This record gives sequence, structure tokens and C-alpha cells, in this order.
Amino acid sequence: MAHEHHHHGHTGHDHGHAHGDSGLPELLDLDAEVSAAQFAELTTRVADLAGDHPVRHIVDLGSGTGSGTFALLRQFPTATATAVDTSDDMLRHLTGSAHRHGLAQRITPLRADLDEKWPDVDPADLVWASSSMHHMADPDRVLREIRAALRPGGLLVMIEMEHMPRFLPPGAEGGLEDRCHALAEQIRNEHLPHIGSDWNTRLAAAGLTVREQRTLDVELTAPLPAAAVRYARAALQRFRSDRLSPADQAALDRVLASLDHRDDLTVRSTRDVWIAG
Repeated sequence: MAHEHHHHGHTGHDHGHAHGDSGLPELLDLDAEVSAAQFAELTTRVADLAGDHPVRHIVDLGSGTGSGTFALLRQFPTATATAVDTSDDMLRHLTGSAHRHGLAQRITPLRADLDEKWPDVDPADLVWASSSMHHMADPDRVLREIRAALRPGGLLVMIEMEHMPRFLPPGAEGGLEDRCHALAEQIRNEHLPHIGSDWNTRLAAAGLTVREQRTLDVELTAPLPAAAVRYARAALQRFRSDRLSPADQAALDRVLASLDHRDDLTVRSTRDVWIAG
């Protein structure tokens, strides 16, 4: 996306790419499919930590295509959710998916920009912020507003993914993936100054107590299922940039053309998770 700052909340795959978002919904949906088991485990743990506190209203900040919202509504079958995003296109995509999942009656899509003000939402029992906090112009203010929006006993689940997943064997195409990641990190640092922040300190300063910190690791080995190959293609395509050298652009094109026939692709990604209240 052009400035990476406007879609508050996706999976971490929108870090520093100077092109439109036409392929982003597909990438987010594939990411949800590939990491479904890990997110199911995480939402089960969130339910354990919620304990006897009823989760009636969920606010998903930067809902993207809705994968987090859907996972939470499956975990909390009596809850409703407000899905907040700055993108009308994302919210339309989410609404269509919600109908297909039979969840539309439990979701309120809300277009809002958290850099302008906190949205007009009811108090929350659970706030979900997946790869959205680092997009905020003032994440400290937003964290304070999250704390104010939480009902007593409510939880914030904050997920941050600093780096795109990796798919190729080490050294493939002369280290192409390493160079792509290095360029993406350079672009990311130009546009996303809060990524990689000391979130523990920021959460504490906002008056939130971290109840649990964990990592969410996805590791799929070869041979990959078809959805994971499509995921690799969607993610690797986002490295396409005129800031890559011509040789690396050509190498990336060769890799993309070979994906359906490779037997050495894997999926390796890590997210950091904070559960606070």
C-alpha cells in the first residue's frame, strides 16, 4: 500500500510495499487458512483467561477481512462483534464473508480511523488488535483509549508480526529471500516507526497489565497443501518492487513461476502476542 498507515490492522503482510492493495484481501484470507490451528489455540487460551467474565462484545481494531472476528465469534458463541477498519473495501469483503460463515447477524462493520478519534462503540469485554497497533500515529493514546473502553475484567489481545513469512530454502536463488526481506524492512522502517516497539512498556504506561505473553508460530513443511502454495505466491508477490535490482526482480519472477512445481517450499512465520487487562 502506498503509505502503509491507513489500513489499521492486517496480518503484518503490508509492511512497506509501494503498490495497491488489490491482492491484500486474498493474502489475508490465505493467511487465516494457513494459521487457523494456531489462532484456534490462541482464542481458546483467551477464553481460559477470561474465566468467568462473560465476553458479550468484541471490538476488532483493524479487522481486515475478518479472520480474527470470525475466530473469536466461534470461540464465544453468544458474543457480538464490532469490526473496525479504515477501508470500505475491506469491510465489504468482511461482510460478504460473514454472510457465508453465517455470522453476519453478530457483526457490526464500522469504518473509522483511530488516528482521528476513538470510534463510537459500546464498552468491550474483549479488544482484538492484530497487526494494527504499529500502524497508529499515536499508539500510546490508542492503548489508553482501549483501556478506557474495556469493561472491568475485559481483555486486550494484541498481536504483532514484525516480519513477512519465509517460504524458500536458505540460500535459494543466491539468497533472494534475504534480500527481499532486507528491502521490505528498509521500506517498513521508513513508514512504520512504531513496529518493533517496546510494547510491554507501552502497555504498562497505558495502565494495562500483561497477563500473558506468547509467540504464535506457524511452521508447515514440504510438501505444502495447495492453499499454502497460494499463500506463498500471494506473499512473495508483495516483494515485487522497482527498488529490487533487475536481477532480483527476474529471480523473483522465476520463483513465482516455479511455485506449483517446487517440492521444497515451507511456511515459517512468527507473531508476538500480548494478552492484557
